[in-house]
Amino acid sequence: MTSELIQALLRHTDKQETYGPTLTSVPGMVLLRSDHERPPAHLIFKPALCIVVQGAKWAVFGDQHMDYRAGQALIVSVETPALGRVAQASPTEPFLGIIIEFDLAIMRDVADTLGTPAPGGDGPRSGVFVTDFDGPLADCTLRLVRLMDTPQAIALLYPSIMREIAYWLLSGPHRVEVARMVLANTHAHRVIAAIHRLRDRFTEPMRIDDLAASAQMSASAFHRQFRQLTSMTPLQYQKQMRLLEARRLMVGEAVSAEAAAFAVGYESASQFSREYSRMFGLPPRRDAKLLQQA
Repeated sequence: MTSELIQALLRHTDKQETYGPTLTSVPGMVLLRSDHERPPAHLIFKPALCIVVQGAKWAVFGDQHMDYRAGQALIVSVETPALGRVAQASPTEPFLGIIIEFDLAIMRDVADTLGTPAPGGDGPRSGVFVTDFDGPLADCTLRLVRLMDTPQAIALLYPSIMREIAYWLLSGPHRVEVARMVLANTHAHRVIAAIHRLRDRFTEPMRIDDLAASAQMSASAFHRQFRQLTSMTPLQYQKQMRLLEARRLMVGEAVSAEAAAFAVGYESASQFSREYSRMFGLPPRRDAKLLQQA
């Protein structure tokens, strides 16, 4: 199965001229290839199955470092900023990976159909974890990749393959963590809803009490579960979202550093510059200029 996936990914990425994700005609599926190890990069992970087919990667979510290599997958159950790096790759054995974003509507439908509540209580669990990638999951992924060769079949077959993926995840060793991503009326689900609220309004001033109230929890319990799910505090989450968006504005839309700072919610340009330099290693203008040149 692994050799078949490697050959399929090589065939679909051989014409790729630059390092980066390859969008596909299959909804939510992205192919990754790198012929060399890469420096760490800041990015936002969406709820997804992040599979390593060949090579190795690592990612840092707050204070949590996750290594995953060929035959493993990183499962992200909540949208969160992170630092990621291709840690093993070469021209003869390039890094190959696949990202499959979760279709949450399908996930909820499968969870409802299974009808059995997740075991293990309703305590906090991490929203990011590594699992082995083999057996039925690998088979489903290979069939998704093969759909790229028959685009006319995607609309008909994609939903059924995604239902299979949802089934194996919701009945596998990490079913508790996966179920809490989609089942309503659990503490984790309410915290995830609050995280989405913070994500959508990260430019606005944040009050922990308001977020906790939206999750129907005390401020201390909310803070604890937020950190458990994302490995960072709400303030750290908001700060990273602001800085990533400011970087996108400067690099992608040529917005000035001062304008980007105010656009993402900073009231002080000097504070923005300090926090930006701390996160990205360079002052805003210099970092944006280097990225634009690259």
